[in-house]
Amino acid sequence: MTAFALTAEQQAFAAEVRRLAEEQLRPLAESGVEGAVNRPLLKAMGALGLLARLFPGVASGTPSRQAAATDLCILRENLAMVNTEAETALALQGLGTYPVLQSGQDEQVAKWLPAVAAGDAVAAFALTEPDAGSDAAALSLSAEPDGDGWRLTGSKMWISNAPEADFYTVFARTTPDAGSRGVSAFVVPADRPGLGGEHLDLVSPHPIGTVTFDAVEVRREELLGEENRGFAVAMRTLDLFRPSVGAFAVGMAQAALDATVDHTGAREAFGGPLIKQQAVAHALAEMATRTEAARLLVYAAAGAYDAGEQNLGGRAAMAKLFATEAAQFVVDSAVQLHGARALRRGHLLEHLYREVRAPRIYEGASEIQRTIIARWLASSASGRATTG
Repeated sequence: MTAFALTAEQQAFAAEVRRLAEEQLRPLAESGVEGAVNRPLLKAMGALGLLARLFPGVASGTPSRQAAATDLCILRENLAMVNTEAETALALQGLGTYPVLQSGQDEQVAKWLPAVAAGDAVAAFALTEPDAGSDAAALSLSAEPDGDGWRLTGSKMWISNAPEADFYTVFARTTPDAGSRGVSAFVVPADRPGLGGEHLDLVSPHPIGTVTFDAVEVRREELLGEENRGFAVAMRTLDLFRPSVGAFAVGMAQAALDATVDHTGAREAFGGPLIKQQAVAHALAEMATRTEAARLLVYAAAGAYDAGEQNLGGRAAMAKLFATEAAQFVVDSAVQLHGARALRRGHLLEHLYREVRAPRIYEGASEIQRTIIARWLASSASGRATTG
């Protein structure tokens, strides 16, 4: 694969994902309750092997600790083109589970990975707190030593799949006043005494809520990675998932673009199809160009990740930043070209309009991505100066 095109095999996989989403996943998604975890949908995705594609080797019983970033992007883009509920359900399984896969002990990998891949266990990534969002190093959920483990006390907020998840990857402070160097990561089963939470009602329709911890016990074997190195665990997962957030955005943009080309081609106004009006045609051209540019950035970043290139934080941030901002533009433009019909409840664009806003915030807001990119550039410049 080059940075600019999918192979024939990958293109066939993408088409198969869209077919499965249309024929088998969309009906299950539409029968679910908005804002709640859709377990029948997850179970179907497990049975179809889609969840297993998130975790190379899990189907054979020997899951690899290496991610497949391009597969993740193909899945997310093509599911999003057909059904955003299915896309989000899959993505949240990956986001909540990858810290376990990448940094967990073998016992935890064996316990949770097969269940997640089968659609039997629901995962959640619990990083954000009421007073620690973009500044994740400022989190205050405390992990107090207790025998050979810890007790977690505090709360998390804006956690996808909460409070319905079966386990949480939780980031807590094990060393006070140490910033990012005092954070540890844990895998916490949802049935642990003292763990609670509630749903939150957002414009975006996916499940999200709070998680509360009242002296919740976590054991030594539930530590992910090293003590006080949990921030690195979180960043390792986020560096993988940022390009795929961009893929989700590209899928939404493509769906909006396709719908708008169809609508403006069929809609008669001023003596001919709307698409023949120069203002409309130029708007469509801009929408298509931004969508394709976003796609190229996303797959270039994913391909670099899969090739084992180092220091990819800036490229991942560029992919997420550009793609999510482009998708916002494309969906908004699509609504404008459709007119009032696009704002009716149940219209594809009404749904996309609600969905497209959140990715510019979660997993690092656009402003944070710009900061990451700027630091990456400064680091690159410093490295050139040192070697020069």
